[in-house]
Formats: sequence, C-alpha cells, structure tokens
Amino acid sequence: MKTNVINTGTDQLLCEVRDGVAVITLNRPEARNALSDTLTPALRRMIRDRGQDPEVGALLLTGSGTAFCAGGDIKGMATGPSEPMTSEEKVARLRERQRTLTGTLRELRKPTIAAMPGPAAGAGLAIALACDIRIAAGSAFISTGYAKIGLSGDYGIAWLLTQIIGTGRARELMFTADRIYAKECERIGLINRVVPDAKLQEESFAFAQRLADGPTMALEHMKDNLDDALVEPFLSALDGEEERLIASAQSRDHKEAVRAFIEKRDPKFTGT
Repeated sequence: MKTNVINTGTDQLLCEVRDGVAVITLNRPEARNALSDTLTPALRRMIRDRGQDPEVGALLLTGSGTAFCAGGDIKGMATGPSEPMTSEEKVARLRERQRTLTGTLRELRKPTIAAMPGPAAGAGLAIALACDIRIAAGSAFISTGYAKIGLSGDYGIAWLLTQIIGTGRARELMFTADRIYAKECERIGLINRVVPDAKLQEESFAFAQRLADGPTMALEHMKDNLDDALVEPFLSALDGEEERLIASAQSRDHKEAVRAFIEKRDPKFTGT
C-alpha cells in the first residue's frame, strides 16, 4: 500500500493519500471535531487541493475519536468576531466560506465519501450531506441542531436534506433538531449503509478505494448526469447524457473495459 502523508498546516486536520484515496480526518476529538478557525480553513484547502490532485481518485472524509463533526463551535458564538462587521460584510464572509467548503465539496468531479464514526450535527451534517456517499457506524446519529440554538441553518443543509430525503422529512429534521440514529437514517435514505463501529474505517476505505480504482472519466460524467437529474427537465438531461456517453466511449478506459470483459479479467483503468 502506497501512503503519502500530506501537511495540512495544523494537527486539527490530518490527510494522507493511500492507494489513490485521500483520507481527510477532522482531528479535534476533545471537541467532537467541531469546526474552528484553524480546522475549517485547512479543510477547505485539503478538499480543493486533493480534488485537483491527479494521484487522487476519491476523497474519504471522517473524524477522529467517536464523532464525525459536531458543527460550529457554539462556545465561540458567544464572543462573535473580534472586529465589528456590518450585516452585509457578515453575509459576504459567510457566502465565501460556504462556497469554498460544501460548495467546493459538492462540485468535485471525483467520488466523495463521508465515514461517520459518530454524531454529525449542524454544519458537520451539511459536510456529510455534500458528499456523494455516507457510511455510518452503528452507534452514529445525526441532528440538524440549528433550532436548539436559534439559528436557521447554513452550508446548504436545507437544500441538501431536501434533495436527499424530500421536503417533508427535511422540514421535520430542521424544525425539531431531533437525533436520528444510523439505522433510521439508512431507512429514510439519508445514509447509504451502516456498518459495525469497529469496521467503519476498514469498510469505508475499501469502498472509497473501489471507486478510486474505477473509470475516472466515466465517474465524472456520471456525477454530471446525476446533478442534472436534480435540476434539468428530462429531455435536457438526455441531451447531457448523450454527449457524455459519446465522450466516455472514446476513452481508453472504455476500450480497456471491453477487452477485459472479453478476456474475462478485471480491467485496469488509467483515467484516460
């Protein structure tokens, strides 16, 4: 196994690339991996940089200890910014922060997986929802959390929830901020699969590696098709599928997959 440890600039965020998978670990276990002014900028950089890294085929986001991410630092909310800001300045700052975190994560054309060892709440839940796939330990749970602290939500959580589980369920989770445990999350489609706690990292990495070893161009086009399915009329989506299928049919990976099928062997994709 080839491993490359990446310097994130802080011990609050760990990153290593193993066999084509960028494993990004939120590392504030004493604070349930809550976001901070140190962790969050590093996370933005790692998502962006590893998304552009030709050696990376998939991103796996997880948390150290027994949590995925508790969201924002609630204690820090009591003090606010060190310098006074107008409402317009606050909106502009939050817009930039959101677009470069969950916005960038969702726009990546590589498969993204959230491995959830424990709770994901607030913005931490939004990060998990912005990933393509969510795999959770049996003891994990989610909560939108915002209603409990008198906030309306950020990082795209309302949109992401609505797209994934529908408007009725999304409204219930936003309004109540109830805890929803892993098995129920799986039942309603919020989590893709639940695994035993002790197997989470192993099984999540194996899943991510399987995607990283796949046909890169075809997976990129699949993400485009699936994104179109959320916003485009059917005939417009068909038009996009046509163009992407023809493009992927001309790739070396497609030709390799056909040869491998005929020769009864596993294909060796190169991303070209």
